[in-house]
Amino acid sequence: MDSGLLVLRLVVGLLIAGHGVQKVSFRLGGNGLAGGTEEFRRDGFRGGTLTALVAGGSQIGAGLFLAAGLLTPMAAMAAMGVMTVAGTVKWHKGLWVQNDGYEYPLVLVVVAAVLALTGPGHWSLDDTLGLAPWPLWVSLAAIILGPTSGLITRAALRHPAAGDTTNGRTQRAQAAD
Repeated sequence: MDSGLLVLRLVVGLLIAGHGVQKVSFRLGGNGLAGGTEEFRRDGFRGGTLTALVAGGSQIGAGLFLAAGLLTPMAAMAAMGVMTVAGTVKWHKGLWVQNDGYEYPLVLVVVAAVLALTGPGHWSLDDTLGLAPWPLWVSLAAIILGPTSGLITRAALRHPAAGDTTNGRTQRAQAAD
């Protein structure tokens, strides 16, 4: 079981971290911070560069902490949050990834939830530091707060449709944010 959890943490954690690196740099096939910023704008987010930096940083941090098995419930919570946001972007395209659907973000959310519940295993920094096993309530809180924070983030950073106003501000004024 410990070797399986190690492989799962390394693969999923490093993929999530790599995805974050792509958002903020030209490494791993990324389009740099400007490209990450433009991607978020195309996906209907406001906030510009700050949104790309926070999202990329969250993915990098969550992924590296998951891979290391460090503060696993919190790392899983952050991973679930950012991947829930990714799922909301793809929701309208349906489930399957061949149609650019939300299948892959959903798998990552579920894997992160499983890691929060099972713990990182013996070959982890949590175990080495004496932090594991985490209490069940911590894992359950992470599983609830992760996706919830992703949904709140998506709602808070969503650009209104053309013609919509929010607090009297037009989409054009918000685009300048």
